[in-house]
Amino acid sequence: MYLKNTDDITPITSPHGEIVREYLGKAVGGAQQHSLAQITLPPGHASRKHYHPVVEESYLILSGEGRMVIGHEEQRVRPGDAIAVPVHAIHQIFNTGSTDLVFLAVCAPPWTPDCSVFID
Repeated sequence: MYLKNTDDITPITSPHGEIVREYLGKAVGGAQQHSLAQITLPPGHASRKHYHPVVEESYLILSGEGRMVIGHEEQRVRPGDAIAVPVHAIHQIFNTGSTDLVFLAVCAPPWTPDCSVFID
């Protein structure tokens, strides 16, 4: 069994402000078919616009508020919202609130650093 607590994970902060805590995946936890990460976006920050050539991704918003863009569609997101991001879909999430936007990201197959293609 693999068990990992948030307190045991060293977060990785990207140059654009995204804070990533990877719980499960090929590199950690031995999950072979999916990965699980918690993402925190501080107020006023956004993920980089990107897509995944082979990965389907899902988000579950835990706290905060934001705006999700997938292709030409845009929706406001809030706690309890689940978002499915299809393979090849260009997407980006923005924190539009005054507190951290925190969400879970699940990828299948598991996310790896080389599976994201950045547009900007």
